[in-house]
Amino acid sequence: MSALTTEALPATSVEEPPDTGARHKLTAVTGLAALSLDAMASVAYGPEAIVLVLAAAGGYGLGFTLPVTLAIAGLLAVLVASYRQVIAAFPDGGGSYAVAKTHLGRRTSLVAAASLVLDYVLNVAVAVTAGVAALTSAFPGLYGDRLWLCLAVLVLITGVNLRGIVDSAKAFIAPTVVFVGSILVLIVVGLFRDAPASTEAAAGHASVLADNATTVGALLLLKAFASGCSALTGVEAIANAVPSFRAPAIRRAQHAEIALGALLGVMLIGLSVLISRFGLQPVEGVTVLAQLADASIGHNIGFYVIQFATMTLLALSANTSFGGLPVLLKLLSRDNYLPHVFGLKADRQVHRHGVLALAGVSAALLVFSGGDTNTLVPLFAIGVFVGFTIAQTGMVLHWRKTGGPRWAGKALLNGLGALLTGVSAVVVTATKFHDGAWLIVVALPLLVVAFELVHRAYGKIGERLGVGRIPEPPHRERSLVVVPVSSLTRLTSEALTAAVSLGDEVRAVTVCHPDAEDRAATAALERDWALWSPGVELVRVPSERRTLGRPVADYVRKLAVTDPGVQVTVLIPEVEPAHLWQRMLQNQRGAVVAHAVRRDTNAVICRLRFRLD
Repeated sequence: MSALTTEALPATSVEEPPDTGARHKLTAVTGLAALSLDAMASVAYGPEAIVLVLAAAGGYGLGFTLPVTLAIAGLLAVLVASYRQVIAAFPDGGGSYAVAKTHLGRRTSLVAAASLVLDYVLNVAVAVTAGVAALTSAFPGLYGDRLWLCLAVLVLITGVNLRGIVDSAKAFIAPTVVFVGSILVLIVVGLFRDAPASTEAAAGHASVLADNATTVGALLLLKAFASGCSALTGVEAIANAVPSFRAPAIRRAQHAEIALGALLGVMLIGLSVLISRFGLQPVEGVTVLAQLADASIGHNIGFYVIQFATMTLLALSANTSFGGLPVLLKLLSRDNYLPHVFGLKADRQVHRHGVLALAGVSAALLVFSGGDTNTLVPLFAIGVFVGFTIAQTGMVLHWRKTGGPRWAGKALLNGLGALLTGVSAVVVTATKFHDGAWLIVVALPLLVVAFELVHRAYGKIGERLGVGRIPEPPHRERSLVVVPVSSLTRLTSEALTAAVSLGDEVRAVTVCHPDAEDRAATAALERDWALWSPGVELVRVPSERRTLGRPVADYVRKLAVTDPGVQVTVLIPEVEPAHLWQRMLQNQRGAVVAHAVRRDTNAVICRLRFRLD
């Protein structure tokens, strides 16, 4: 009975759960790999930037390396705490743009957005050139090809990101783990040494330490602090890309932000402690990180592992921009400050147009700079400080507005962060102005103006379309369908069948040119048409010039003038080849007619595809 009963039951299919897109989004770990490479890689040049500034005060100045780094670490803690709150308050992403839009007004939000866009684009160019510079330092024979190497790395990163942010995160987990692990091992081993294991890396290189300097002024310390703050670039990337995380997105993004701050802080402080411990001095041609690796681990395989890991992560740190900028562009397009195409997503949750736009502008910067890092570095980090300052200021107003437990302390913390990052923005801009930073000072307001122009254009379009207003009810109008034809084929039959289904009246139009060959072809078509007798009038449109689109457009325009109450539709029949390469065999007559009719008339254009399967 049981078996019979079972057989009698209808078969049921097990439905797969709907694809919510979660598998194409980030976890806390993959988010850390995808969006923190910029910040992680900054330990390769952040401490060095501090040391190079303090070197102007000689060995006495280098003694302030750790205090300056601790101040930067303190600012890092403020920023991480702030952006953790930004993530919770603005889960749609956008970072400083979203904060400013809510609390500081539209114009300030556009300044924040422009600063982020510039910083993200420059980060790609600087990261790629820095990574390739590390490669050419190891292999000098490649120096002449550095531009092509930069473009190749950019193409690689772009291709990975077009497959989805999760795929890019998975691809970059291993390099991130190797780099972070190498730096932590370097720090731990170095802390147990009383003296450098090796100084071979710096041997034979000239020191850049100033002689006979015994005082350190406040301006020098401020400049060292501002230069070292380049290590903070990328801290905001996770807050900008919250929608890229799996649910619960807020919690996962906050965990990634805290992990980023903890790792970055430990590495910065640890490296600065070793700089002071080993009495390290900056030299020409050798990075501070390379000297630390040499002193801590020795000039062995471990030294080269760290150098290779640094080179790889510097090049791949451009991925932070590919994770954060497309989301920002989506928000700007949603608010009508950029073309709406930036809001579209591909199947893998990729803002493909944002990725390609970032790659295109970055490639132009690489060509402009010739693949040289020093050309781009003066432009870098100004935008991120502007964004930091705006975000911190906006969060002060956020706490005043929303209140909550201990809101005054939180507002005070954000206010301190706004003051510090604001001062850093001014100092960095002033000190790097003549080295090329003036370009950013000019580009930032121009970008804001571009946003405003796009917004104004969308406003006019919305007014014309009546967006936000209830339109008139639809009504029927007499319709006339015009079908351009040049010969009698099955394509012509399919086009007229579609036309009589669409309109009250159908007219076939053929363009006749004055030469004898064309007149003969037109006469033959008219004879065949009369024999075929499809019940549709064939209209001859003469043209003195060897053009196709303009005569059809002129005919349609005359129809609109003689009968203004009729709705004219131009149905253009076209062949859809079975293979992509066969498109080269087409004459593109349909595209020519469509362009002329769209440009010169208000007629509806319908392009009929006849598939050659």
